[in-house]
Amino acid sequence: MENTQDNSASQNPTPADETAAQHNQQPDTLDAAEAGAVDVNETEALLAEAQAKVAALQEEFLRAKAETENVRRRAQEDVQKTHKFAIENFAENLLPVLDSLEAALTHSSTDLAKVREGVELTLRQLTGALEKGRVIEVNPVGEKFDPHRHQAISMVPADQEANTVVTVLQKGYVIADRVLRPALVTVAAPK
Repeated sequence: MENTQDNSASQNPTPADETAAQHNQQPDTLDAAEAGAVDVNETEALLAEAQAKVAALQEEFLRAKAETENVRRRAQEDVQKTHKFAIENFAENLLPVLDSLEAALTHSSTDLAKVREGVELTLRQLTGALEKGRVIEVNPVGEKFDPHRHQAISMVPADQEANTVVTVLQKGYVIADRVLRPALVTVAAPK
């Protein structure tokens, strides 16, 4: 019978045994809770670190965006100033021509040779001012007809090669290799 009681005692735990078992399990539960608290603390620390990185990146982005906007605005202002004052150098080169023409109007000479000499001098000044402004005369007599630089008025019979410029009725002008005004020309007709 003793055997039976011992077996039943081991199969049916007494309240003292249950308390001892709970006491033995509590430290395991505390360890899991502490581990969970540590995991939460680490997660919160990682989250705070990630949020700080996001905030720093957002600030860098906003600074870069503002800098880009400033560069764009400055470039736009530079373009506007360039357009506004691009003609300034050209106008400065034309002022002596204007002065010469005004002086010619105030001078009352009857000597036609002096008037002609003054007009030729003024023309040289004007030509020089145009060249300084990169405006170049197109006088294509004898050259091959180029529809990009010349405007043909008519085709005439000529002793020269077909499709070449025979006469220039009005000079053309280019500015930095861009046609400002095409030359009005007559072109040799094919034979």
